[in-house]
Amino acid sequence: MSGDEQIDENTESWPTQYWHTLDDGRIQCDVCPRQCKMNEGQRGLCFVRGRLGDQVVLTTYGRSSGFCVDPIEKKPLNHFLPGTPTLSFGTAGCNLACKFCQNWDISKSREIDTLADGAKPEHVAAVAQKLGCRSVAFTYNDPVIFMEYAIDIAQACKEIGISTVAVTAGYISPEPRAEFFRHMDATNVDLKAFTEDFYWNITKSHIEDVLETLIFLKEETNTWFELTNLVIPGENDSEGEFDKMSAWVVEHLGPEVPLHFSAFHPDYRMMDKPNTPHETLNLARRTALKNGVRHAYVGNVSDRGRGSTYCHNCSALLIGRDRYTLSFWGLNDAGACRQCGTPCAGVFDSAPGGWGAKRLPVRMRDFTAEAGVLR
Repeated sequence: MSGDEQIDENTESWPTQYWHTLDDGRIQCDVCPRQCKMNEGQRGLCFVRGRLGDQVVLTTYGRSSGFCVDPIEKKPLNHFLPGTPTLSFGTAGCNLACKFCQNWDISKSREIDTLADGAKPEHVAAVAQKLGCRSVAFTYNDPVIFMEYAIDIAQACKEIGISTVAVTAGYISPEPRAEFFRHMDATNVDLKAFTEDFYWNITKSHIEDVLETLIFLKEETNTWFELTNLVIPGENDSEGEFDKMSAWVVEHLGPEVPLHFSAFHPDYRMMDKPNTPHETLNLARRTALKNGVRHAYVGNVSDRGRGSTYCHNCSALLIGRDRYTLSFWGLNDAGACRQCGTPCAGVFDSAPGGWGAKRLPVRMRDFTAEAGVLR
């Protein structure tokens, strides 16, 4: 499978690694299970990778659809440096075709003009440091399609003590998967449903590849990861599906992997679906807790009780939340419950951050190329 768009020969491009030439002369991209097969000048389905000069190139290296400082909880990550700001950005395109995409103006864009801002990896890291961010987050569209740029930024961030976060659907092939996540400190993976019918009919991808990524993260990496399930009325919102999904998570990933159930709102090609009822999210959370998930959350709604973190041993409140704002901190310096001493799974500082729910748009051109110094 490949896209219909062509790459202009004058397009700026960056060489990539994961591809090979087929016997019929086409070149196959090997980054994700789509395995797009391309003639000269043809783009892959993701739009940002394509064939130019008898190789697969990345056409969005160093370019972004926009930068913004967000709370880390917005990714969502509830157990990774809570309360801290993260410098977030994405590019254009995506390797999935989700009918319900909540960022469709970016992920479905087929216009390079969408990429209005950008910076070299070292500049991104320096600006994040200048703004007091603890991390840089690759989000808005799936970073596996611009993995070369993301990895170079991750390496620049590591040199100055800044973490990197990937928000992804996990639809990536084994060899690039190992290389990509080797550089990520944390990730949130969208587990979009728990049936192959949903994955193929709604996203044009396959669930088995995503499950393999999740098992890889658990067994082969030190990357902290959490899961998000966007609950869509009439599509993936049955109690039976919640039961199967959460039981699989506990069996294969363990009880400590946080599971977020997020509310859907009508968007893109699913305008006929209603918003997710709050009670459906509550049902999903109850089902997950019943099956042994220790930290299950409801998201995209205001619910302090079900958005907060509790000790799985004594039920004491560990982290109080009202959406993206922290209201209580019950962890000691070692990241354990102050009441009973039971460790809470995650990556925690001795004290929480105080960023709150603020959103700060960032124009990289407002910074010089020298280590994030304001003009």
